[in-house]
Amino acid sequence: MKQTKRYLDGIVYQIYPRSFADSNGDGIGDIPGIVSKLDYLKGLGVSIIWLSPVYPTPNADFGYDISDYCSINPEFGTLEDMDRLIAEAGRRSIKIIMDLVVNHTSDEHPWFKASKDKDSPYHDYYIYRKGKKPGVPPNNWTSNFGGPAWEYVPSLDEWYLHLFSKKQPDLNWHNPKVLEEVEAILRFWLDRGIYGFRCDVINQIYKESLDDGKWKPWLIGQEHYLMKEGNHEILRRLHEDVFSRYDCMTVGETYDVDYANARRFLDGELDMVFQFDTMGADKRLLPIFVRKHWKKRFKKTLVEWEKQVDWNAVYFENHDQKRSISRFVNPRYRDLGAKMLATLLLTLRGTPFIYQGEEIGMADFHRPFKKKEFKDPVNFWLYGLLRKLGFGEKRSLRYVNNMNRDHARLPMQWSNSPAAGFSSNQATWLPVNDDYKSYNVKIESEDPNSILSYYKKLIALRKSDPALVRGSFEAIDTSSDIFAYYRLNDGNIRFVLVNLSDRRVVLPRSISEMRGKVLLSNYEGAGFTFKKFLRPYESLIVELTA
Repeated sequence: MKQTKRYLDGIVYQIYPRSFADSNGDGIGDIPGIVSKLDYLKGLGVSIIWLSPVYPTPNADFGYDISDYCSINPEFGTLEDMDRLIAEAGRRSIKIIMDLVVNHTSDEHPWFKASKDKDSPYHDYYIYRKGKKPGVPPNNWTSNFGGPAWEYVPSLDEWYLHLFSKKQPDLNWHNPKVLEEVEAILRFWLDRGIYGFRCDVINQIYKESLDDGKWKPWLIGQEHYLMKEGNHEILRRLHEDVFSRYDCMTVGETYDVDYANARRFLDGELDMVFQFDTMGADKRLLPIFVRKHWKKRFKKTLVEWEKQVDWNAVYFENHDQKRSISRFVNPRYRDLGAKMLATLLLTLRGTPFIYQGEEIGMADFHRPFKKKEFKDPVNFWLYGLLRKLGFGEKRSLRYVNNMNRDHARLPMQWSNSPAAGFSSNQATWLPVNDDYKSYNVKIESEDPNSILSYYKKLIALRKSDPALVRGSFEAIDTSSDIFAYYRLNDGNIRFVLVNLSDRRVVLPRSISEMRGKVLLSNYEGAGFTFKKFLRPYESLIVELTA
């Protein structure tokens, strides 16, 4: 089938189904709730929806531990509800992509249950090994969720590998049967009308060896599984056997990916990758520690990825990251800062990914989460580790909240009614943020100067201007506070100028002497010609003139 590559011109909106819209009043979002909001997404200008996992799951990691790849989580609805979502979205010219989680399954998946019989063919679907000696794992690898990456099974006298929770055993991609199973899953969904997949931790599915890893303060063993040659071979096979035969898109979550591997992933393997460099701009080596001076790193990573990779997946937040406003904007300038980030998101070269609520300026929870309020399984491990290391309760909670994914998973704020219009039940699975009466879809839809209204104007401008979609990218060297670049297409020049800081910044003469017409700004009535300075978080999109 001919590939249309609509994702090149498209705008992706990520939905975390558990927190988007609750249709039945149980405090948990669901698929009928998503269907009810399709007109809103159409009005925003979205062309592709990415759904975080909607498959059956024991919820050890809220959907990223899958117990059945070809059905729907009963909390979210039925397979018929999913078919209706695909059809109703299609009527609005919106495509759906799903999460593909095939580094691991749930330990409650039928494959894994059967794997505990050594004589079962499913035993080789997972990575089982004998320990080095009694009571000692096969190697020193550590899990993303803390502790050893191995779990002992007494009945087998063997250990199984889990790079995440012990409830998420890793699949054995050395077994060709695993590839066959995954290809069948892909076809099942693509034949139902799915447009493609966001591929979870896809650059670490192939374990080249099980040798001990070099000691690191965070994760030990990565050199044996991140971006190995076998990983590329598997993705090429999936592309050749499945993806190339459908009109679809794929985007890979590729932790710690470098430029060379990113280019390889984009050459007959995947359509886009998520890089993590930009999201690490405000983090130190250990991500519980925050870096105050982040702007230079932030800008540098964006510019370098634009230079090194032909087409990027551009994002500033998702279900695994804290809210971008809370990370990169002084709360005194929340609206201006949100619009500034939107300007970058929708004018950089690549496909923009908007995370639910980003378009209305949703922020982190109004205070640090208390331990009893945690949902993210990583929080419990990290808090316990910090306490064991001698940190007090307050400091431990502060460090946990520096990377707490629960912040991004708060219920979507639809209105100023109870539970923010997310649910008729005020006992929502995570609490609604206190600011929902000021930042919600209903109130912002009625305000022409709101963050949401700015997003709509910005998306409409992008769609109407080929230079902002397919145009080349050329950055101007400036101070760390200023981000300036050209988008050029067939002689049309668009100039994007952004102040990343909360203070007034004087512009260099090379910019202040430019002339042009402002197409969009986050300051009302902003001019550009002979502009001497930028106000806090000011952003402009300019059509240059001679």
